[in-house]
Amino acid sequence: MLNVRILGTGTALPPRVVTTDTVAAAIGRDAARLRARTGIEERRWLAPEARVTDLAADALRAALARAALPATALRRVVFVTSSGGDDVFPANVNRVLEALGIAGGCDGLDLNNACLGFVTALDLAARCVATGLGPIGIVAVESPSRHIVPESPRPYAVFGDAAAAVIIGPGAPDEGVVGVHLENVGAARGTARLVNARPGCPPPLIEFEDSSEALTMLATRLIRDASAAVLGGAGLSLADVRWVAPHQPNGAMLDVFVEALGLPPEKLVRVVDRVGSVGAASIAVGLDRILRERPVAPGDHILLVGVGAGVAAGALLYRVGG
Repeated sequence: MLNVRILGTGTALPPRVVTTDTVAAAIGRDAARLRARTGIEERRWLAPEARVTDLAADALRAALARAALPATALRRVVFVTSSGGDDVFPANVNRVLEALGIAGGCDGLDLNNACLGFVTALDLAARCVATGLGPIGIVAVESPSRHIVPESPRPYAVFGDAAAAVIIGPGAPDEGVVGVHLENVGAARGTARLVNARPGCPPPLIEFEDSSEALTMLATRLIRDASAAVLGGAGLSLADVRWVAPHQPNGAMLDVFVEALGLPPEKLVRVVDRVGSVGAASIAVGLDRILRERPVAPGDHILLVGVGAGVAAGALLYRVGG
């Protein structure tokens, strides 16, 4: 076990609400059918002039407030995104550190592992804290609304923007990361892509290269396998897990994941219906909602599990301390 503690979590959403009725009208679809197919009622989109890194800083401020820590206490910040942030380089985390008023004593980095990026960052942060570097802030922020157009209805119908953060610090002997299973299946890297922009060209667009059915089948298998691997390594079963924060790409796929894992609905918090598909921020938003809105108790196990383009897949099991 990596003896670490989740000290605080937070979520930040753009103020602009975009309903499925609005999206359906833009792509020429029936709103009721689109709502039923995606399981999404509304999503949030950043204003064109807004900075992604400002949204990330807001989420970190919320997490720091719940942790009762000043930003200057952080030793490292990990900025997680798969949709690009504000800059290609230098690292977007520099803007976040500036917004938080951190000058010296704290380093940062950007991390991209598609929709699994938050779990990857949590694993890295736990290992850093367990070896003496902490506390660490992780913020997963996505702005795919800048890379979708009505002419490509599949991504346009589901994506939203969001940021969610977590602060990790040292834990007691009975709490922390119980187990992790991470893998990247490079041969399947073309399932979804956001390619780099070329000089003189419009912003790049998100493309789905596989059918929804093929993506669902692959994602379900990988999520089931990752969950089994991390639970088996810990000598536990899903019945021993009190809470689950799965990746939520859309409502229909979430329902398939829940059925495949045999999850009772009360073990998770559905967020995709109100924020849309938010990439690497999806699991982070779900974790924040669980910790803030559910009766989480000492000794509870929380399973974070997801899959992303790459294909990246994995699961992390966290035990809550007293």
